[in-house]
Amino acid sequence: MAYWLLKTEPGEWSWEDQKANGGVSQWDGVKNKQAQKNMKAMKEGDLCFFYHSGPRPAERRIVGVVEVIKPWYETGGQGDGAVDVRSRGEMRRTVRLKDVKEDPSMGNFALVRQPRLSVVSVPEIVWRKLCDMGGGFGDDSEEEDDENRGSAEGC
Repeated sequence: MAYWLLKTEPGEWSWEDQKANGGVSQWDGVKNKQAQKNMKAMKEGDLCFFYHSGPRPAERRIVGVVEVIKPWYETGGQGDGAVDVRSRGEMRRTVRLKDVKEDPSMGNFALVRQPRLSVVSVPEIVWRKLCDMGGGFGDDSEEEDDENRGSAEGC
C-alpha cells in the first residue's frame, strides 16, 4: 500500500461534498504532469489524505482520508484522466499546514517542499506522524473503542 495527499480547493470540492456524494467521487481535473504521474502510480487500496487548500492559511489543512477504489483511467483526449476515491473517515483533529511546517521532521515532505503540487506521495513514516497529529480518522457513527480508533483505518 502507498500513501498520498490530494489537494482541493474547498470551494471546488470539499470534504462535505465528498461525504454528501455517498463518499465516492472521481478525482479529476489535475493538469500538472508531475501530479498526473503521481496519480498514475496509485493502486486500488492506497490511502490518501484529503487536504483543503485555499487562499487563507487557516484553510490549509488535512481534513479526512479517502481510499483509491479505481486506479488511473483516461477521461477523454489529451491525456486527461482520473482516479476514483471513497471516503474512509474524517480526521479527529484537522492537521494544519502551519503545524506541518513547524515540525522539523517534515522538512523534506513534498507538501512543504513543493507546495503548489496538487497530488503528492506521502512516505509511510510521514503518514503515521500526520495520523498521530490528527488523532487518527474514522466515521464517528461507527461504534469503535478508543484503542482501535485509527489503527483499523490505516493509522
